[in-house]
Amino acid sequence: MTLIWPNGMSGWHTTLILLVEFGAGTALGLLYFRGLRWNARLFAGGASLGLTIGLGIARFACLAAILMLASRAGAMPLLVVVLGVLAGRAAIMRSVKRLAA
Repeated sequence: MTLIWPNGMSGWHTTLILLVEFGAGTALGLLYFRGLRWNARLFAGGASLGLTIGLGIARFACLAAILMLASRAGAMPLLVVVLGVLAGRAAIMRSVKRLAA
């Protein structure tokens, strides 16, 4: 018996796509929050204000673009990508806590 999802794809196909989207969201979260940490170091270290603001805007624009693409695929892909971003954030926060200890 094959489970057919409402979008007409099989359950395995949809699950695989959602896992790939979660992985992409996790990678995006890792890059975004690692970039945020790097940007904060630049700002605190006295780097050029234009550089730090430009990097912050670029980081935010990349996140917004990826989330916009995910939203065009539907609510479930957007939710899975956002959960991946939050998983990436959690991983970065754990690594920062280890470094601070």
